[in-house]
Amino acid sequence: MVQCISLFSGAGGLDVGATRAGARVIRAVEFDRDAAHTLRINAHDDIQIDCADICDLDFTMHRDTPDDTILIGGPPCQPFSKNGYWVKNVNRLIERDPRNMLSQFLRAVDEAQPSGFLFENVESLRHPTNRHALEGFVATAEEMGYRCTVFLANAADFGVPQKRKRVFIFGVPGSSAIPDPKRTHSADPADKLKPHVGVGRVIKPFGAARYFERQEMVDGGTYEKELMSVPPGRNYMALGDLDGYAGRTFRKGGRFWNFLFKLHPDEPSITIAAQPGPWVGPFHWNNRRLRASEAAAIQTFPKDYLFHGTRRSVQKQIGNAVPCLLGEAMVRHLVAHL
Repeated sequence: MVQCISLFSGAGGLDVGATRAGARVIRAVEFDRDAAHTLRINAHDDIQIDCADICDLDFTMHRDTPDDTILIGGPPCQPFSKNGYWVKNVNRLIERDPRNMLSQFLRAVDEAQPSGFLFENVESLRHPTNRHALEGFVATAEEMGYRCTVFLANAADFGVPQKRKRVFIFGVPGSSAIPDPKRTHSADPADKLKPHVGVGRVIKPFGAARYFERQEMVDGGTYEKELMSVPPGRNYMALGDLDGYAGRTFRKGGRFWNFLFKLHPDEPSITIAAQPGPWVGPFHWNNRRLRASEAAAIQTFPKDYLFHGTRRSVQKQIGNAVPCLLGEAMVRHLVAHL
């Protein structure tokens, strides 16, 4: 069995995916106390969970194991002030610099020397303002002897009921990079793949009264009437196009696109946010905010998965997670090419 070390584990979305892909997570690292406790209450007995700053941890003990070992994780991507920070020098990059979590991931790779790694981050890592960080990461990993494949994934294309784009970097030793993963789902029937998964059937089990949360109510709120008028699958901009609507409208482009966004049961959700504002979607088509259990289901966490912390903390953990089903597909692809 492939062993797995998880860094920046959060609530464990990528870890659940790795387990489903047949890997055994032997160590998880997470700085946030609530998220680390979430990992503990859902973990198997013999996993090592470090609730610690990764800068203070060592990974050399994972070298030269009899089994294949992979390293996975999605470090926070903080902006870098200048390209010069990413010099092509392994020793510079693996310094214990708390500002640079990408280099801490690479330091762990350098110390553990795994059979392969899977790095996950936000789509904006490919933006011109952050491109130097992406290119520096790849250049340094390749100096370490790992060939890299950079892949932009939409979670909906892998069976997740959510349109969520993330960058993955697959690293394997040797002279050849692995191919891109193949999509399993599509919105276009011409692709002859499975159709995207609508959110309706995924969150239906959590519509019962026992899952009620007081935070879901919008009664008397600032934009309650506007939300009531937004059609499923649309956002605030739909208000200006409605026949017979006499309420408040908003200038198109004057708000973020997820303002008053309402789910359509037959379509994937938009991205579940970690810290949404009070009128940031997705909202339920029944004119309420999503319950934590519904958000977790959209992120494809198991139904019996438990989260520790306040409602705000749980929302943050769920929103920051890699969708488990997407994580499974990516880890499975890595393991198949070790």
